[in-house]
Amino acid sequence: MILPFTLQQLRILKAVASEKSFTRAAEILFVSQPSLSKQIKILENRLGILLLNRENNTISLTEAGKVFLQYSERILALCEESCRALNDVKNGDRGNLTVGASQTIGTYLMPRVLALFAQNYPQINIKVQVDSTRIIAKNVVNREIEIAVVGGDVPDELKKNLEIESFVEDELILIIPKSHPFALQKRKRINKDDLYHLNFITLNSTSTIRKFIDNILMQNDIETKQFNIIMQLNSIEGIKTAVSLGLGAAFVSSSAIEKEIKLKTVEIITIENIKITRTLSIITNRECYRSKAVEFFHNELWMLKNITQ
Repeated sequence: MILPFTLQQLRILKAVASEKSFTRAAEILFVSQPSLSKQIKILENRLGILLLNRENNTISLTEAGKVFLQYSERILALCEESCRALNDVKNGDRGNLTVGASQTIGTYLMPRVLALFAQNYPQINIKVQVDSTRIIAKNVVNREIEIAVVGGDVPDELKKNLEIESFVEDELILIIPKSHPFALQKRKRINKDDLYHLNFITLNSTSTIRKFIDNILMQNDIETKQFNIIMQLNSIEGIKTAVSLGLGAAFVSSSAIEKEIKLKTVEIITIENIKITRTLSIITNRECYRSKAVEFFHNELWMLKNITQ
């Protein structure tokens, strides 16, 4: 649909109605009076109705003019508002931001980041996607996610399209029940052979974290296939609960057990000469324009890192 008016014609009508004079309206708008009169005439012709009464050297709105002026003022106000909103978006003061996180990060790290970000930038609406590293990275490439934090390895075929920035080191630690003999003996460290005498609760075999832990242990000459795995669960929360109930031992992210450590429901035990860490990464699409909102969120991530270190 082609509109029968222009924004300039609406501005002219508003000025004429306000000043009740073609001459003063033309001066305010910095246009010539003949040009202003011509635009009013064009507007009336296109609308097919008179908007102004021109009698005895006075200018007044017709009934149609009064109705149209109300809408004209609303249209002009919306145009001004849209310009302000776009300027705010450019400055990062408002807008929408889609953030991604792999599963453990989305559950335990991201809520702290989101709380800090929402406090500092309440006018930016955030949508969060939590999924596997592969899916999150793919969605960043497809521009469905603007910035993400992941813990797993990004697939090689996606790396060429991504900016991958090392963020923090996440330690994967061994936890045991408070009732376990090692805990009762107040042992803080065990050797490799002790691992074969533990009952393990793990994530399923397709889990990225599970594969990462197995690879590190095998690099240290530990045969994970000989572990006594009594239970496989699909969530870190389930694993932590099972350990706290005395069912077995498990490897979990250090960020996932802050509450359990404070409540003293599990014990941490180290393995002699072995430390399992993985690098969490911030990923963005290298071909996408990085908005102010993305920049602000990126800064909040680093601020949180500095606070928690």
